[in-house]
Amino acid sequence: MFHRLKNDFRLSIITLLGLSAVFGITPFALVRLWQGDMMAGLVDMSIMLGISSSVFYAWSTGDTKRSGMLLAVIACGGAIAIATIVGEPGLFWLYPCLVTTFFLVNPRLAGVLNLLSIVALMMVDKAFSSTVHMWSFAATAVMVSLCAYVYAHRNHSQRKRLRHLATIDPLTGIKNRRSMDEELNLAAANAERSGLPYALVILDLDYFKKINDRYGHHIGDKVLTDLVALLEHNTRRSDHIFRYGGEEFVLLLPGVDGASARTVMASLQAVIQKRLRHPGGSVTASFGVAQLGHGESVASWLARADSALYAAKESGRNRIVFADEPGQPMLGSA
Repeated sequence: MFHRLKNDFRLSIITLLGLSAVFGITPFALVRLWQGDMMAGLVDMSIMLGISSSVFYAWSTGDTKRSGMLLAVIACGGAIAIATIVGEPGLFWLYPCLVTTFFLVNPRLAGVLNLLSIVALMMVDKAFSSTVHMWSFAATAVMVSLCAYVYAHRNHSQRKRLRHLATIDPLTGIKNRRSMDEELNLAAANAERSGLPYALVILDLDYFKKINDRYGHHIGDKVLTDLVALLEHNTRRSDHIFRYGGEEFVLLLPGVDGASARTVMASLQAVIQKRLRHPGGSVTASFGVAQLGHGESVASWLARADSALYAAKESGRNRIVFADEPGQPMLGSA
């Protein structure tokens, strides 16, 4: 539970706002029912039921986009309904709604929802004692929405940037190991559900340390970025490329079975050997390849590919070793 709240920002916001709304509205609902104001009390109870249902839907399905939208609509619609029934005291309920919508849906949609809510309330004559009162409410409500929009937009941009920094390798611009873990788990789940084959490739540049030591890290960095460019140009859009660490990279190839993997890897090995270069000549790579087994864990799948890579390097480098056939490496051309 706490893990989901910690790692899912929108779910945590939906949960917090949902609990705050329920505990904040419940006393008013009870008081109104006790005083005989059945209509207002029933509206309050309906709002609480709708908010609770939205929070439950978010937790049970993980669909925080729809539940956030539903929660925002219920909150604003409920505020309008209460203002319509009780008059001026109900206006104050809209202000927290105007702010929270920006945490539940994207800023533009929240702005539209807020504007519609303000206009709807301005059409309720019972809610205002005078025209001046109505326009004062409209002006303050718009100012609150604008301030919330600025904050939400900036917060959204910062979270997007942080997410990018956390999942993208800064040198090569491809996904990092954290992203790889997520993608491999998704691939394993999809394979179990659909039966689609997946191949996992770990490649390691041969003698890369010597390139750094002899020509400098700036040349080594260029070799890495050139390698990524070659991989992106010679793989499909559906394939995934990750930087595993240092000069090691991982390829996730959906829909590639054992026979196809041999063809793909032979072509990729030849391209790298022919086109990847440094000041001293060509650069080669060693490869470990593993097919995802039925019911196999991601850790086991990755470990088998890593063991195959180790076998490729031990057998002389510039080799392709398949985890299912570790004794039969594919040799690179001279």
